[in-house]
Amino acid sequence: MQFHQEIKIGDRMISEKERTFIIAEAGVNHNGDMGLAREMIDVAAEAGVDAVKFQTFKAEHLILKDLEKAPYQKVTTDRGESQYDMLRRLEVGKKETEELMDYCKKKQILFLSTPFERVSLEELEELEVAAFKVAATDVTNIQFLRQVAAKGRPMILSAGMCYLEEVRLALEAIAPVNQDVILLQCTANYPIRDEEANLRVIRTFQEEFPILVGYSDHSQGVGAAPYAVAAGAKVIEKHFTLDKGMEGPDHRASVTPEELKRLVMEIRKVEAYLGSNVKTPTCSEQGTRRSLQKCLVAGTEIRAGEFFTEENITAKRTGGAGISALYYDSIVGKRAGKSYDRNQIIEL
Repeated sequence: MQFHQEIKIGDRMISEKERTFIIAEAGVNHNGDMGLAREMIDVAAEAGVDAVKFQTFKAEHLILKDLEKAPYQKVTTDRGESQYDMLRRLEVGKKETEELMDYCKKKQILFLSTPFERVSLEELEELEVAAFKVAATDVTNIQFLRQVAAKGRPMILSAGMCYLEEVRLALEAIAPVNQDVILLQCTANYPIRDEEANLRVIRTFQEEFPILVGYSDHSQGVGAAPYAVAAGAKVIEKHFTLDKGMEGPDHRASVTPEELKRLVMEIRKVEAYLGSNVKTPTCSEQGTRRSLQKCLVAGTEIRAGEFFTEENITAKRTGGAGISALYYDSIVGKRAGKSYDRNQIIEL
């Protein structure tokens, strides 16, 4: 099972060498209002994220009509309304999706969406979306995973509410067909408690699978996302809203426009802190290194031909001149090629 370590989505390359790819998840927080959806695109573009993502589904193909809402949905929406009726109100049609894609192009931000069933998948394929996000609800839906993979577009797979073995089986189903896959650690509740973020799973995924890894963040506020980047995530997804007080299933678990800006700033700051994985003195350290690191000098007077010993050489700051004290062992026992006064820099 092999997956590509460099994946291009739109004009952005995602790899271990590139900066974090940030997705602002609009989801269904537009409440079925395309005016609100465009406002959300404006907010995402202003925040400096790489992509804004919506959800594409047809309730009749997605869900049984009499199914109750998920527990968190009962808290944030009308308990008496079925999940089917709620989703019907939040559907975005093909024409509307195309309009949102065009608006994203105008705002110079990448449009993404999650298809939840095959009809919506085909619509998004016809509209030539740059990549498919696959929701955690479909990690165990092998038939649908193969249908998405067969489109040949990059896939971002969210692994919420799954066992590791289920993730493995999902990837084994995808790998023969599509190797452009990014796996996201996720805890699928809205919102999650801090101790449920489980950022260590990012490392588990990296060790278990040859795949790029990211994090879909359902923690409150700016939350876990910047820490996920420090843990190795190369893609971050975060729900956002125009107003947490609006009625809808995901608003309360989403960040505000101001929080979204801060999230992007914090992630970019973390990336700056992470810097390079090559251990070498930085440019700013070079002068400090010359001033503060020690070199070998004569601790006493030394005559030409005498042996250098522990008693007659020592290390002092010399402004970078001479032999680094690191090589002390290679100097002790050698004969001095000339005479040295006390504190004179040793030379070979």
